[in-house]
Amino acid sequence: MCLGVPARIIAIADAGRMLAVADILGEKREVNLSCIAEPGDDMTGQIGQWVLVHLGFALSHVDEADARVTLDLLRQVDEAEAGRGHLKASLLA
Repeated sequence: MCLGVPARIIAIADAGRMLAVADILGEKREVNLSCIAEPGDDMTGQIGQWVLVHLGFALSHVDEADARVTLDLLRQVDEAEAGRGHLKASLLA
């Protein structure tokens, strides 16, 4: 199963290559912004934005409230399956 995960953009890693650093469940990952921004855009406007990340690409912007609900539901599923921590590891692999 493929899953897009909400993440918050916390920094721009390389504006020229359209790469940002995102916080995904407390882990920092490099994310490509080319699906949500145009080459030459001022990438600093992305900082603080919530995005849906799949396979290292930010596919769309998402509302913060929706992102937090989704992350909470993912945590609940992980706990219900008695796999504490496994969900986070699998999403970030």
